[in-house]
Amino acid sequence: MSEVKSPPPLCLGITTVLFGGAALLLLFATRVAVPALTSFAGTDPVMMWFVAATVCLFIPMLLAGAWLLFAEMGSGALGSWQDRLHLQPMSGRDLLWALGGLVAVALLTVGCVAILRALSREAGLQPSFMTVKPLTPGRYWILAAWLPFFVLNFLGEEFVWRGVVLPRQEVAFGGGAWLVNATGWWLMHLAFPWQVLLTLLPTALVVRYVAQRTRNTWPGVIIHAGLNGSGFLVLAFGLT
Repeated sequence: MSEVKSPPPLCLGITTVLFGGAALLLLFATRVAVPALTSFAGTDPVMMWFVAATVCLFIPMLLAGAWLLFAEMGSGALGSWQDRLHLQPMSGRDLLWALGGLVAVALLTVGCVAILRALSREAGLQPSFMTVKPLTPGRYWILAAWLPFFVLNFLGEEFVWRGVVLPRQEVAFGGGAWLVNATGWWLMHLAFPWQVLLTLLPTALVVRYVAQRTRNTWPGVIIHAGLNGSGFLVLAFGLT
């Protein structure tokens, strides 16, 4: 069995650079890339969102995560990949945390939506570039385009923010690392309307808490995938 080693701490300054850089990339993707691609291709904005987010955000984010890991490897601080990224086999306890977290986020998000609807029936709960119109037979191909984006989204984010970054924040911030991680991830989405930011709060807080409590990245993957996948499919098939 390989020795479990603590990664180097990730200070508040580098944390700010990482999440701030991601926020700027997301802002560029939403304000520049999506409108330009939509105007050029003349197709659904959500399709251009898949392209822009992949190229402008997820690929740079994954490269940054890989660079951090290789830098650790060069310093001799990296143990096994499984231990370093907290990719442990799921225990019964981990599964309960994942399912409980999924239910908690779903209920809290529904509560946020209900509050927004009570305040205004016109509350914008989807950014314009992510608006999904119910699919018709001639548009089911969008599901095939969404699937790889969906996998890249939740696996990429969990790999970088929970697998790579959170363990290093735990060394720097101890028991409060999950809150630092949650705050950074939430602020990363400032390009979204404030109503969307409100609905993202439960995901930001619960996923990070569960990840740190279980010291396992997989429960966060389950929660993230369950929420994103079900949310898109509900919209795509007009079930709202």
